[in-house]
Amino acid sequence: MPDPPLQPHHDAFRRLADSRPLSELDRRLIDAFDRLAGGRSETIDGALTVTNLCAEARVSRASYYRSPVAAVVKTLLASDQTPRPEVEQLRQRVRELDKAGKEQRRRHAQEVGDLKAAAAVYANQVQVLALRNAELEADNRRLVAQLAQVEAAVIPMADRT
Repeated sequence: MPDPPLQPHHDAFRRLADSRPLSELDRRLIDAFDRLAGGRSETIDGALTVTNLCAEARVSRASYYRSPVAAVVKTLLASDQTPRPEVEQLRQRVRELDKAGKEQRRRHAQEVGDLKAAAAVYANQVQVLALRNAELEADNRRLVAQLAQVEAAVIPMADRT
């Protein structure tokens, strides 16, 4: 049965091991990176970062930066080919959803604001129309009253037939 394909970080660490002997600290960093990349963290939240790598390997950041593994890890962290733990992928998805939710809430608030402004314009127009209607009703009552006074003073003409 053929061996499964190597992850990109395995190949990078193998090249480092072939170029020079690895110290115990280097091996701990490589093992910690492998656990983090595989989503099998033992001590931290699982995100693939330098801080978490140092915590997982139980080494100081100063020791990490003195190690030749640091240069390889920096390259791997910058690469899109490096597998990310599921926890990190889920956190990224949560960030994306939070951003989308924020944008949706912003658009909703804008839409509600626009609708409130439109309702205020319509309310003003209704009020203007109601006032105009009241004026017309008053004019109508006045004209009807004038007509009633004029009709009382008008004498009907005799029928000529």
